[in-house]
Amino acid sequence: MVLTLLLIALQYKLWLGEDGLREIWELRRAIESQQAENKRLSERNQGLAAEVADLKHGLEAVEERARSELGMIKKGEVFYQLIDEQTRDLKRPP
Repeated sequence: MVLTLLLIALQYKLWLGEDGLREIWELRRAIESQQAENKRLSERNQGLAAEVADLKHGLEAVEERARSELGMIKKGEVFYQLIDEQTRDLKRPP
């Protein structure tokens, strides 16, 4: 009887107690999740570093950014803006 109670107490501590298998599994899942997040952020950082290097060393990247984000055009260029019907109807006053 005493051995059975001792075995049950040890099994409880192994499976459910502090530093038991359940906590180890949860920590492993948390580590895997954090590693995936770190990988995603590392890839993003590499992309940003490449973009910074492009902006530092080439005027083409600066020009592309000025055109896309600021709507800038070169001297002598003609800018055409095409508006689809849905957008035009939304902007029209009632």
